[in-house]
Amino acid sequence: MDNFTIGANAKNWIERDERLMSSSYTREYPLVVEKAEGSLLWDVDGRRYIDFMAGIGVMNVGHRHPRVVEAVREQVDKFWHICLSDFYYPSAVELAEELEKIAPMSGTPRFYFGNSGTEAVEAAAKLAMYHTGRTQFISFLGGFHGRTMGSLSFTASKSVQSAHYPNALTVHHVPYPNPYRPRLVGEGGQAIIDYIENDLFRVKVDPSDVAGILVEAVQGEGGYIVPPADFVPALRQLCDKYGILLIADEVQSGVGRTGKWWAIEHDDVEPDIVCFAKGIASGMPLGGIMARESIMTWKPGAHGSTFGGNPVAMAAANATLEVIEEENLLPHAARMGNHIVERLQKMQANYPQMGDVRGRGLMVGIEIIKDPNTREYDHDLRDELIQVAFQHGLLTLPCGESTLRFIPPLNTTPEIIEEGLAKFEKALAEVTLNRMAA
Repeated sequence: MDNFTIGANAKNWIERDERLMSSSYTREYPLVVEKAEGSLLWDVDGRRYIDFMAGIGVMNVGHRHPRVVEAVREQVDKFWHICLSDFYYPSAVELAEELEKIAPMSGTPRFYFGNSGTEAVEAAAKLAMYHTGRTQFISFLGGFHGRTMGSLSFTASKSVQSAHYPNALTVHHVPYPNPYRPRLVGEGGQAIIDYIENDLFRVKVDPSDVAGILVEAVQGEGGYIVPPADFVPALRQLCDKYGILLIADEVQSGVGRTGKWWAIEHDDVEPDIVCFAKGIASGMPLGGIMARESIMTWKPGAHGSTFGGNPVAMAAANATLEVIEEENLLPHAARMGNHIVERLQKMQANYPQMGDVRGRGLMVGIEIIKDPNTREYDHDLRDELIQVAFQHGLLTLPCGESTLRFIPPLNTTPEIIEEGLAKFEKALAEVTLNRMAA
């Protein structure tokens, strides 16, 4: 859209923002939000957008769902802080009881609540070290687990995120199995396990020093990669063999995003600890971990948070889980995700730069390439597509080296899904035409 211009109101706010805000913020496009409803956003100049990014996978039941709004209002009318680390309140107990019902592990889990995904990863690492008495970890190349110093040690998605910072924890990174871009000869899930056991454990770290393996059952920031079916089960077997805890990072993939409550459920594997955040509370700051009762052996005071488990966020989370359950959003997300993948795969016939389409539920990635034979990344084309889609009124996000992701709210209607896909196809056609004319 060569005639696209930033609205006057948006331009004014962006100029004021750029004078004062941190230079570390990465803004994808000049979107200045005025209001939101369901799967739609409007900017300060009145432009309407279809939301296929959901606040980076946060708004799982859409923006301002009436049930969530009502729950927040009711809680604010009662009280909005007292400190869960030192006192008690009903909404925290109610959320723990609801999460117990959907926990991806047998037995009675225990819960710790913080404010964010990175805090959840920090808590999981501390608990793993506390329980096992071990101090080292294994994680995966391409993984994103947060930006605070402990979780940053696990993160390996972009070098800029860890530049100039030392590792706070000893974390050994190994390849994540990628069926579209295998890193190891003969790579399947078992090949990665063999590498850990036959190479890493033999020459770098004794398995008796490894407290936990942190893994995403679908890798998020690394490119929305769905691993081979044998990978997570083999990882569970490896952990059992050496007494290592299996820690599932479900910050982006959890709370129904993949069509199941937790992405690891697709693998029929029980983790020892689960990290959650993002979609749990519809935009209210809440994260946490659930762990087997036998593992959460902290003594009182070993970990805590002044603001973690804020009662307003807890109320929003309880309402969010109720909405997902009562509106049958898990099967809806699975159906809509399958439909999106099928539509995108049909587009591939006309647009070979769509190298791979993959995902689970409403967690869909499109890897953009230069050539189907070489599969060379095309970062520039991916970024251009995101910008042009924005200009057409569709909000998307990048991930990985050259992947574009779709993560709409779980309750996005078929009509909105179709409208969003039509806008994306328009963007594809426009970018292709511009490249041919260049």
